[in-house]
Amino acid sequence: MPGMKIVGTGRFLPGEPVTNTALSRVMDTSDEWIQQRTGIKQRHFADEGQGVSDLAARATELALADAGLSAADLDYILFNTMTPDHLFPGSGAVLGAKIGATCPALDLRTQCAAFLFSLQMAQGLVQSGAARRILVVGAEAHAGFMPWRDWSILRGTSTAKPSEEDFLYATKHRGWSIIFGDGAGAVIFEATDDAELGLRSMDLHTDGRYADQLWVPAGFRSLPYVSEQALRSDAHLPAMEGREIFKHAVTKLPRSVRAACEKAGIGLDEVDFFVAHQANQRINDVIVERLGVDPQKAPSNIELFGNTSGGTIPILLDQMRRDGRLQAGQTLCFLALGAGLHWGAAVVKT
Repeated sequence: MPGMKIVGTGRFLPGEPVTNTALSRVMDTSDEWIQQRTGIKQRHFADEGQGVSDLAARATELALADAGLSAADLDYILFNTMTPDHLFPGSGAVLGAKIGATCPALDLRTQCAAFLFSLQMAQGLVQSGAARRILVVGAEAHAGFMPWRDWSILRGTSTAKPSEEDFLYATKHRGWSIIFGDGAGAVIFEATDDAELGLRSMDLHTDGRYADQLWVPAGFRSLPYVSEQALRSDAHLPAMEGREIFKHAVTKLPRSVRAACEKAGIGLDEVDFFVAHQANQRINDVIVERLGVDPQKAPSNIELFGNTSGGTIPILLDQMRRDGRLQAGQTLCFLALGAGLHWGAAVVKT
């Protein structure tokens, strides 16, 4: 059976960084408060009219250049996002049009864990002979969810102050809104005759009993699907039980990492890097501690980009590839938990 290898990566972050201090202009928060709870110092946000396909196109162009390929060389697109350009069509098709690709394109809606699901699908496509070169791209434009009402105040282009009503409204939603950022990461996988390369093991789970602990309540259960009542009740915005999600992550992910490594026939000490979804630095620190592994083996970029959901792992992979940390012959363990709940770990040989 053929294996697969990474032949190109790219990332794109929109606009100028938005610091924690900038967030304090529109809600009751501070740099110290946010860093203490999340490890985040800044993040990026998409501009008006800028969707995930735009961010993904920029990241993909860099990945194609890195691989020495053109869009016509792609056989399949796996697009990971929970903030699509449109309810339909999927953003994979829109991205294909923007880069000049007409290959099959599939959107995966497994939120922050989507890269893991894409790994399994990419390996299946390669091993079945359905595709040789596969683009896996994760992109998010969370800006549309954000609860402040004047972006010029946030970005510092206006010296005005938000109204008391707007300030209180944004503060009401600070528990989740301080976490997210926008960006895209792209990874191109190519089939290889070396069966040892690529996905070596997977421990993947979904348990919808916890879906309402991290979700957007509004949807097509309502008639119409966007109603004044939904808007008044903030049902169109994310709702998160932060403490419960924290507990799920720090208990379920160490188990999945150990299970994936056991399936691959390796010990934790044989893993070169544990590449985790960048949701919250406190979560990842606890996971590293419970696994008993060297923190230097758990790279992080959340302080710069925040939680870009489906984009975090491919963005981090591109950083590692370009700064030399990612090398051929390494063993990587990917781990993530996302809304659904979906979670798991995967062992990949580069």
